[in-house]
Amino acid sequence: MCSNDKKVFSKTYYLAAGECNPQGELPLTLLMTRIIEVATLHANSWGVGYARLIQENQVWVLSRVTIEMTAYPRVNENYRLTTWIEDYNRHFSQRNMRIDDAEGNPLGYVRTIWMVINMNTRASVDISQLAYIRENVSDLQCPIEPMSRLHPIQDGRAIDYTFGYMDCDFNRHVNTVRYLSHLMNLFDMERYDHNFISRMEISFVKETRYGETAQFIIDDSDPMDTLMSVTDADGNDHVRARFHWRLRQ
Repeated sequence: MCSNDKKVFSKTYYLAAGECNPQGELPLTLLMTRIIEVATLHANSWGVGYARLIQENQVWVLSRVTIEMTAYPRVNENYRLTTWIEDYNRHFSQRNMRIDDAEGNPLGYVRTIWMVINMNTRASVDISQLAYIRENVSDLQCPIEPMSRLHPIQDGRAIDYTFGYMDCDFNRHVNTVRYLSHLMNLFDMERYDHNFISRMEISFVKETRYGETAQFIIDDSDPMDTLMSVTDADGNDHVRARFHWRLRQ
C-alpha cells in the first residue's frame, strides 16, 4: 500500500518470518533496504528517479544515514515508512523518514543525506537548480539529532575482508546494505540477544570496488557505544560508523 501527496510519501510493508533476524524483528539491514526503496519511489513519483537521471549519466547516491529506533517491527506485523525532504543545497539533499507500527505509533526516525554524481567522473552534480526539490520541501519535523562527527579510529581491533561479487550493486561499487551487514557481523549472537541497536550512524567517505581488500576496524572500548570503520591498505577510511546499543527489556 502506498500513498503520495507529492511532498510526503508513505509505503506499508508486512514483515514475514523469512525476513526476520534471529530475535524475530525487522533486521537493520532490511530496514536500510526499505529506506533506499522508499526514497527511490518518492523520487520516481517526481520523475527524477534512476530512469530519468541515467539519461544524463547521473545517479543518486547515499552519503550519510542516521537511524534511531525505540523498537523494531516484529514478525507478522505491518509497518509503515513515511518520507519527506527537509532541506537541500548545491551538493546534498536531506531526506527524513519515520517508521510507524500498524497502529501508526512512531517506532523510530531516519535522517539521510543524498547526492547526485556523474557516472563517468564520479564527481558530485550541482542540484541547487532542481525545481522539484525546491517546490517539495516539507515542514515536517524529524526529532532525532543529526549525525555526530565521526573521526578515524585511533585504536581498535581489525579484520581483513576482500569484497566480492555479491557485495556490489549496479554502480559497481560496494552496496550500502552489504557494508552494514559486514559491520553487524563484527558482533556475536549474544550481543544481539541482550541488546539492540538503538541508534546507527554511517558515513560513506570513499567508494569501494570489487576485489578490494579492506580492514574492518572496531573500537568497542565502550560496549554500548561502538565505533567502526572500513579502511584501505593506505589508511584511508571508506566508511565510518557508530552503533549505540540499548539493553532489551
